[in-house]
Amino acid sequence: MEELDLLKKAWKKDNQSFNQVSEVEIYKMLHTKSSSIVKWILIISLFELGFGFIFNILISFTKYDSRNIELLKKWNIYDGYVVFGVLIYLVVFCFIYKFYQMYKNISVVDNTKQLLNSILKTRKIVRNYVIFNLISFALFFVTIFSIAFYHGYIDLLATRGITHPVIPVKNAIIFFIILVILTSIFTFLFWLFYRLLYGILLRKLNANYKELKKIDL
Repeated sequence: MEELDLLKKAWKKDNQSFNQVSEVEIYKMLHTKSSSIVKWILIISLFELGFGFIFNILISFTKYDSRNIELLKKWNIYDGYVVFGVLIYLVVFCFIYKFYQMYKNISVVDNTKQLLNSILKTRKIVRNYVIFNLISFALFFVTIFSIAFYHGYIDLLATRGITHPVIPVKNAIIFFIILVILTSIFTFLFWLFYRLLYGILLRKLNANYKELKKIDL
């Protein structure tokens, strides 16, 4: 924000009339920067959605996907898997639409108070978006691997001729501990990805917010 810093220094040195001009210039500069940041948040979220969508389409043509679908149907969770996927996409679309709305709103606001409110709302929506994705990932990971472990273990016992296979409590506890550790690690890595992806933009937006709080139009 070198331009802003220079303008603020000049503002402090000159007379009262220049102060008023400087306030307007500072507001315009922060308004432009904030609008640009929100636009990039929207663009990145669209790229993220597009990448996931294209990746799923490409995977659907592989034997790996066919084998997974067969397993999901065998475990009687295929319909739930599809419903979960559709719900995830719908919620993500809603978040992206919110980003679009905030970009449109922040582009047309004409006073400091409205801009401050728009920045706060945008930050909140982005954080909720990240939290939703992290929770969705963790739930999906835990559910799929729990079901896979259960059926895999039961099938293994059945092949050994055990009539009524039951998973030993000790093995279930060990699996649960491993699953919690793996879920925590991958969720943390996912969080680092989002921190890198959106964290820089949010910090810049927060810096704009702090600067706007110092002026009063």
